Amino acid sequence: MEESRSAESDKDFVSKQSIALKEARETKYWLRLLVKSEIVPSEKVADLVDECEQLMRIIAKSIVTTKEKMKNN
Repeated sequence: MEESRSAESDKDFVSKQSIALKEARETKYWLRLLVKSEIVPSEKVADLVDECEQLMRIIAKSIVTTKEKMKNN
């Protein structure tokens, strides 16, 4: 996310945001894996999973908005 703040173009911004989205998905995967492997109880990571999902929605919307802007220019 921080890298996208210094993007050199809209295309670069979308690229960096897409990487952030992939990283958020991977984080959610590892949190679920911790629960499934019974290393951490689900109650301990529930808030983190929720936050990952919220961030994923925000990032995805940012990507869509920027792509629409690029299409209209």
